[in-house]
Amino acid sequence: MDLYRARVLVTGGSRGIGASLARAYAGAGADVVVAARASDELEAVAAEVGGRAVAVDLTDSVAVESLVPGIEAEYGPIDVLINNAGMETTDMAAVIDPAVVRATTRLNLEAPMVLTRHVLPSMLDRGRGHLVFLSSIAGTAGFPTMATYCATKAGVSNFVRSLTLELRATPIGTTTVAPGPVATRMWDAVEATSPSGQKVLNRLNAFRMLPIVDPDRLARRVVAATQRGSRHVRTPGRLMGNFLLAEGPHRMTSSLLAGVRLDPTDVRSGNQSG
Repeated sequence: MDLYRARVLVTGGSRGIGASLARAYAGAGADVVVAARASDELEAVAAEVGGRAVAVDLTDSVAVESLVPGIEAEYGPIDVLINNAGMETTDMAAVIDPAVVRATTRLNLEAPMVLTRHVLPSMLDRGRGHLVFLSSIAGTAGFPTMATYCATKAGVSNFVRSLTLELRATPIGTTTVAPGPVATRMWDAVEATSPSGQKVLNRLNAFRMLPIVDPDRLARRVVAATQRGSRHVRTPGRLMGNFLLAEGPHRMTSSLLAGVRLDPTDVRSGNQSG
């Protein structure tokens, strides 16, 4: 996909991977809109990339419903949606605050699905668009102390697998980004875990399974994947076995459905949703 003057919406664009993505897409010539909770960081990123800042709380379902329509009404159609906003959890399932479970699920899983629902009709009408989803190595397997986070990221990955099949006969592309640790404040929070969590990290680090990725380097790979229409960005390479094993059932389903042409706007008889 040609990104020159393409309109790119990056959620969670005020810092971390989101800020790196905003810079990388702007560097490729895109018109970038960064969305996150109101902060000086959000405004600074927008100013740095010559883009626009939209303050929004993506754990608020009303705000999520209005984000895409509001941006498209003011700035024009979104060509690339980057579902990056997310939060980590590092508490055991038996002690995690239920409010954190709900907020994490809304931000990590519900918001990307709803934003995709709102951006797709225009993309399909125009025959142009790309959808990027930030999943995680945590979406391929369960990790102790991160059950809620792992569940949301597995949900994101499986949502994109199904979505890709629905869009197979269209020009709309998808990319799932599944990194291991990235050098951001989110990973700093993961490392400040409970004693049990520290045992998990110590064991995985002993086998050198958690190399930390630079967010700017990751962002450049995501931009390149968007330009090429690549379906995956996976890192670190030493964990490729996890990714490929997790992808196996989807590949089987995809093969079984070869030649079946689907209409992504099809609805059940009597379904009046628009």
